[in-house]
Amino acid sequence: MGKRALIMAGKLLQDHEYIYPYYRLPEDGYEVDVAVRGKETVLGSIGVKIVPTKDIPELKVEDYDILVLPGGAKAMEYMRQDEEILKFIADFHAAGKVIFVICHGTQLLISAGVVKGKKMSGYYSIKDDINNAGGTYVDAPYVIDGGVVSCPHYKYLGAWMKAGIAHAEGR
Repeated sequence: MGKRALIMAGKLLQDHEYIYPYYRLPEDGYEVDVAVRGKETVLGSIGVKIVPTKDIPELKVEDYDILVLPGGAKAMEYMRQDEEILKFIADFHAAGKVIFVICHGTQLLISAGVVKGKKMSGYYSIKDDINNAGGTYVDAPYVIDGGVVSCPHYKYLGAWMKAGIAHAEGR
């Protein structure tokens, strides 16, 4: 099996933070799956159509090398209430695999209980949430701490993905 990545998505996510990894990862040889609860086709906050290849109950940690968590404050309101999503994220992290997270996607890590003791970035408005969850907020284009590669904003997509892929592949 080749390199595999999973993008976990939901309605009203931040479109740029979904679409860039969706096209960027295959450039480095990754096969990309997209998971949405109910395998429902949804729209991003500015209208990008997200067509899933997987439903949440179908996911297996061992099938993927990278997990990508796009942001979008409205998407997080729904996704972080889904215990099955949170368990998958926690299990993925516990397996020592690499998680790429951007903007409000960090709220999924908070709810999954994987922020404590980590330095990470996220959208500036969730700085207190990161710190209150036991993490240390860092204002930088990307932060790598263990298996988490975090980014605060889509204006840093290029640097985040480049550093994250290099980290995931041990370069």
